[in-house]
Amino acid sequence: MKAISLRKYILAGMVVWLPIIVTFVILRFIIDLLDQTISLIPRAYQPEILLGTNIPGLGVILSLFLLVITGIIATNIIGQRLFVWSESILAKIPLVRTIYNTSKQVIQAMFSPNSKAFRKVLLVEYPRKGIYSIGFQTGVTTSSVREHIGKDLVSIFIPTTPNPTAGFIMMFPQSEVIELSMSVDEALKFIISLGMMQPAEKA
Repeated sequence: MKAISLRKYILAGMVVWLPIIVTFVILRFIIDLLDQTISLIPRAYQPEILLGTNIPGLGVILSLFLLVITGIIATNIIGQRLFVWSESILAKIPLVRTIYNTSKQVIQAMFSPNSKAFRKVLLVEYPRKGIYSIGFQTGVTTSSVREHIGKDLVSIFIPTTPNPTAGFIMMFPQSEVIELSMSVDEALKFIISLGMMQPAEKA
């Protein structure tokens, strides 16, 4: 009886502390990552050298400042011409050109208001008939693919569990794809929780 009570208390404690620890670790990772922007400042002028101590979070403030300033510059005519000029220079460097253009197109596709990437949660039969997996629509087929296949295909990213940043990109016929009513957030919670967090029932 005591062993059962002890196990119950341990599980209750884990339910309380694990979400707090996971949240702390993720926030710490983001803050540490943003703090690296301090390295953009010449070492002689970095706070650690001037003040003799490291100030946690200063890089986050600097990152937000850089994002705001860059956004202001990018939205006016002079700034747009400046970015076009800088991109033309990067386009002349073979390896840099490929990496930059690819990353820019991916980011624009994900964050563009008109983008269809990661806007729909789909259900497909994968890895075989009778077994279903949840995926996210990333696009539709191009005309060149349609000419060879003879039908419309949908590009779907099928994430792995519990790490949704890894997965597979698959192309399914439009007729074999089922669009779900759950949101992207609900689908991610379902995937990360190993299916334990079910989407809320809609009226």
